[in-house]
Amino acid sequence: MTTSLEQSTPALAQDDPEVAVLEVARRAREASRALATATRATKDAALRALADALVAATDRVLAANAEDVARGRAGGMSEGLLDRLALTPERVVAIADALRELAALPDPVGEVVRGSTLPNGLRLRQVRVPMGVVGMIYEARPNVTVDAAGLALKSGNAVVLRGGSAAASSNATIVEVLAEALAAQGLPRDLVQSVDAWGRPGGVALMHARGLVDVLVPRGGADLIATVVREATVPVIETGVGNCHLYVDASADLDDALPILLNAKTQRVGVCNAVETLLVHRDVADAFLPSALAALGQAGVTVHGDAATLAHAPQGVATVPATEADWGTEYLSLDLAVRVVDDLDAAIDHVRRWSTGHTEAILTRDLRASERFVAEVDAAAVIVNASTRFTDGGQFGLGAEIGISTQKLHARGPMGLAELTTTKWVVHGDGHVRP
Repeated sequence: MTTSLEQSTPALAQDDPEVAVLEVARRAREASRALATATRATKDAALRALADALVAATDRVLAANAEDVARGRAGGMSEGLLDRLALTPERVVAIADALRELAALPDPVGEVVRGSTLPNGLRLRQVRVPMGVVGMIYEARPNVTVDAAGLALKSGNAVVLRGGSAAASSNATIVEVLAEALAAQGLPRDLVQSVDAWGRPGGVALMHARGLVDVLVPRGGADLIATVVREATVPVIETGVGNCHLYVDASADLDDALPILLNAKTQRVGVCNAVETLLVHRDVADAFLPSALAALGQAGVTVHGDAATLAHAPQGVATVPATEADWGTEYLSLDLAVRVVDDLDAAIDHVRRWSTGHTEAILTRDLRASERFVAEVDAAAVIVNASTRFTDGGQFGLGAEIGISTQKLHARGPMGLAELTTTKWVVHGDGHVRP
């Protein structure tokens, strides 16, 4: 039987991976020129066409995705990662809707960031322009294939994707559907391409395609991100893993705290903004932990707790003594590290030591406590009295996002349309020469 992956493997797959990937990148750069002067109406119409094409191809996409899920399950993939990988008719519709939401957002290209007229009469404007070619390396997330393509198109860029073997069939089919829809709109198919056919060597070649690929965004586990940051010669915007904390302060509204905790931990475990560590102020441990641990247990969560936490665990809740390694673990599963802390200072110290700089949250009714937490915790997103699950491009009103940047240069937090642009200075004179 021929799989969808085999059907979509390009003829170049037999070539030298470095040569083949550089050719893909060259075609992407050429294709990106078609967007340099494209109007917003053109790009928005293309986005809506991509959305319609995905929905029309739902059966085709789900059949390919079923191959990936079956392969992942047979290979022992965790339930959290299988959840990231799996598509359903509802998820396909949601992915398509994200493209339509992008179409409704303002076009960042051409936006004037700042401008002035100098005393000598020169008129200056700093305007947003596309990056050109965006490379994306990611794992087990077929929705990212669509999000990256949509964000790139709206921001005027071509995109070259390396989606990993876990989602190979899904990604090959999705890229083909998107390419067909682009061609039907009169745009180059090469605006969205994949290098999955060349496996790991293809990914390495993409990392080294400096001069053809303008920026590379890794999205996945700590090992993948570290590898890309270490190996790439293409400039990298580093996305980070999410060892996210939720701190329940002494003044927290405990009625609100429980549903926030359950949402942050259990709504979807295989995502980077799910809570991995719960910190509870000692003064509310007696009032909060028994009911919180019971609710977590009912949701299937295994609690990795310190001694003070385990002393509050009701019978029947799955618990294990926490080790030092638990405080630094991004579980991506129904596991949660829980620690009782003496005060706000101890909570902040714990977060500062173990945070990956993604999303950190405090539940408190004390304004000074919230202000200290916001000021002293160094993360891309700091949340007061809400779930960490809101750190997301769609939830922030940015549309789909290409990742959550945990670095401090150029982009930090959800990376939407503006983060996929750079700027240029436009200078208008009237015969000016420098004295």
